[in-house]
Amino acid sequence: MKLNKTILVVIISAFLLTGLFYRQYFGLNLVLFDLLFLGWLWGTKQLSFTYRNEVVASGGFLLTAIFTVITHATFTYFMHFVSLIVLVGVLNYTKVRSLFHAGVLSFVALFQAQLSFAKQLSGAKVTGTSIGGLLWKGRIFIIPLLIITLFIGLYSFANPVFGDLVNNVSLSIQNTFDFIFIRLDVPLLFTFLFCLVISSYLFIRTYNDAIVKGDVNALEVLQRDKKNVTRWFKLTGLKNEYKAAIFLLFILNVLLLVLNALDVYWVWFNFSWVGQTLKEFVHVGTYLLIFSILISIAVTLYYFRGNLNFYPKNRLLKLLGYIWLFQNGILVISVAIRTFKYIEYFSLAYKRIGVLIFLALVLYGLYTVVRKIQFKKTTYYLFKSNSLAIFAVLVITSCINWDGVIATYNFKHANSSYLHLDYMSTLSDKTLPILDKPLVDIVDIAKTQQQEYRYDYTLTPSEYRDIIQNRKQLFKTKWESKNLLSWNLPEYLAYQKLFKD
Repeated sequence: MKLNKTILVVIISAFLLTGLFYRQYFGLNLVLFDLLFLGWLWGTKQLSFTYRNEVVASGGFLLTAIFTVITHATFTYFMHFVSLIVLVGVLNYTKVRSLFHAGVLSFVALFQAQLSFAKQLSGAKVTGTSIGGLLWKGRIFIIPLLIITLFIGLYSFANPVFGDLVNNVSLSIQNTFDFIFIRLDVPLLFTFLFCLVISSYLFIRTYNDAIVKGDVNALEVLQRDKKNVTRWFKLTGLKNEYKAAIFLLFILNVLLLVLNALDVYWVWFNFSWVGQTLKEFVHVGTYLLIFSILISIAVTLYYFRGNLNFYPKNRLLKLLGYIWLFQNGILVISVAIRTFKYIEYFSLAYKRIGVLIFLALVLYGLYTVVRKIQFKKTTYYLFKSNSLAIFAVLVITSCINWDGVIATYNFKHANSSYLHLDYMSTLSDKTLPILDKPLVDIVDIAKTQQQEYRYDYTLTPSEYRDIIQNRKQLFKTKWESKNLLSWNLPEYLAYQKLFKD
């Protein structure tokens, strides 16, 4: 059989992936394959680092690959695979201007690559004839085989001796297949097939004209839409839309000014905590304010989407737009202060960290909308700028061991913040050395907590201690069952500290 180079690489990659990941946890195996993949891209000159998005995508992929072993966090793995998706899209069209379009290209490539693999594999030569050709020629034997089967059945019913002979042959064939399938490792087979799909996606380059043209032809600066049409009525549509926009933005600015004034007075400078849970203060209030900010951005984009940007007397509209966006920036800061207050009294958690990261991205998004109004930019500019910012921020934040940060901060501030033992007991195994506190310390913390916070613990100190001790033993068994391919740094350090020191 003669296979072309690409198909051969895909098949070798599938075997390699199967060997690295079959019945293994993520660890060194992932980094090893990533380095081989990047090395192959470099060796085949598919990575030239000529274009910005090529550098960003490959840099994010390599950085998250390294930190999967250093942090061993779900978020890091998630961002690593997101980086891989973006990188594949960039590889399929290295001149892509937007990471958003790169992601769309990559998604389409996942399906196109499988079709390309099947087509190229069917074109592989066997004794001078393609596999697809052999299968097509083999169709002429279908009808003869059906007729032969029919006559075997007729003769078996007509002659019992012949029937016994056919039954014995059938039983032998069935036993042979049973022998094969009993010893067939089905999970291994499915792992290989899955790795074959992934390898096709990684190594077969595809191209989508519609997406590429959309990226190439997209404009970053608005152009005035002039229509040379003879009209028999006075054109007032744009003027009316301008008046409506002025009215809406003025009223919204007044409303937001009142809200911001209340927040600045109450949240920024005069907030006092007297034992309340802060549920409405943060949970309900934060989500509603974030929703209102997103609607505010949508309203601004609607009115500055087209010819109003070129309206001769639109200075007041722009001024109101700038004030509106600035006030939304103040609102973002208010939401951030609410979140910081919540952390101060109720400790750290993933959602609270996530809200702060999201707010930072929203502030940047408001900045890009200001630039859109100022320089008459298009919606494509917003997608391009914000997709790059989102990717960069999420890649960087995924390289932080947030479990360790949360565990360390919450225990350190247990005398001044509410410590939720239920939540702490669910943090990942790599934090077990931090979570493994002596019972006397947990009891002391609980006494302090009960004096300051009148909330019932759902876990008593002894229950918490028992959970952590059980988790330690499970972690010990799990870690000792891993081999070198599944090794990662934080769990290695946790094991050393728990059982070797």
